[in-house]
Amino acid sequence: MLKETIKSDLNKSIKESNEIIRSTLRMVLAAVLNKEKEKKYKEKAEDEVELTEEEVIEVVSSEAKKRKEAIREYEKGGRQDLAEKEKAELKILEKYLPEQISEEEIRKLVQQTVEKTKASEMKDMGKVMAELMPQVKGKADGNLVSQIVKELLTEQK
Repeated sequence: MLKETIKSDLNKSIKESNEIIRSTLRMVLAAVLNKEKEKKYKEKAEDEVELTEEEVIEVVSSEAKKRKEAIREYEKGGRQDLAEKEKAELKILEKYLPEQISEEEIRKLVQQTVEKTKASEMKDMGKVMAELMPQVKGKADGNLVSQIVKELLTEQK
């Protein structure tokens, strides 16, 4: 399981005194633990609640997204030192995510979904995204998917 792999890698990084990997993996495990507590509370469960593999990937993906946003902001603000730290963390997180779909593949999926939903204008974007996101969840950046859907819907006019 992914959570166990992360724990194992954390132990290895502690033994190797690798600070950036150690801090990044601790942060991810803390996020997973928070999500498990949230799930336990929602389900009103008595026992401990484990996240599914998909839910753990969601947490890692969310953390990776935060790093991407932070990198953009730090670069805008001229803080290259902080951007580099975030890039290093992002690189570590990406090891635990499924392989990302290429932009070309996303375009094909978007085109197929637009045809399937018979979307023809921007007001149909929600319908397209609702159909498309479950297929690409964790495998593609939602912002990129959204951008491609917008491009294709505006081209159709």
